[in-house]
Amino acid sequence: MSERVSYNPGEFSWVDLGTTDLEAGVRFYSELMGWEPQSAGPVEETGGYGFFMYKGKMVGGYGPTFDGQPSSWNSYVTVSDADVTAARIGEAGGTVVAPPMDLPQEAGRMAVATDPGGAFFSIVQQGPNSIGAQLVNEVGTWTWNHLNTRNLEEAKRFYGEIFGWEAKVADGAPPDSPYLMWQVEGQKWAEGIAGVSQMGETDFPPEVPSHWLVYLAVADAGAAAEKTQAEGGSVVLPPLRIPVGTLAVLVDPQGAMFGILEPDYPEDR
Repeated sequence: MSERVSYNPGEFSWVDLGTTDLEAGVRFYSELMGWEPQSAGPVEETGGYGFFMYKGKMVGGYGPTFDGQPSSWNSYVTVSDADVTAARIGEAGGTVVAPPMDLPQEAGRMAVATDPGGAFFSIVQQGPNSIGAQLVNEVGTWTWNHLNTRNLEEAKRFYGEIFGWEAKVADGAPPDSPYLMWQVEGQKWAEGIAGVSQMGETDFPPEVPSHWLVYLAVADAGAAAEKTQAEGGSVVLPPLRIPVGTLAVLVDPQGAMFGILEPDYPEDR
């Protein structure tokens, strides 16, 4: 198993689902991924938040949306100081949508922000009772984050200033590859901590904004895509073979977009 006991600042450490239909959304992913839902505590304290469990480990979270927000998957980057990082986000041209707040049960401190292109992301200063996802990068868990951006150069500047990331061509890829890897000092994996690419005019309709996409690892990408459609979701990108496996981009029945990857890489990457 690919267990984690800590994350370095600048690494993605958590993902969660905000959904317009909590019961249906939790049921869909539980069936699709083999997850077991676990409440985080009394609703009056947690707002209905809970954890997706797999093999007895926390692999992600879920909760309801508020104020008419659409369903979405959210990506969290670990930081050493949420308040300092939030201030830096504003100085670098981003927007802090939800200012730093304490999480229940001493789980840490978090904030929600957008980059200059409008892509939402979250930051989290881990508390004594939370390190983030305890199991990653194997079938049944979260495995990757990718930024699709309308302005690649602006994104490179912004995330470099905030997290010290550097976007590089992946090892073995052509020098002119449109797909880049974010790398940060102290990262665990040689190939990077996340991906980024320029949104093409023909690949994305003009109304689609810059966005972070969460990828979940599945045993069979084709079967997962078929199940999503059968449950009322849709397929944005049909299963496509890439060097590390087979990926697809889907929309769940409540409208949240997410990626899936049937991986070829070893579980201990």
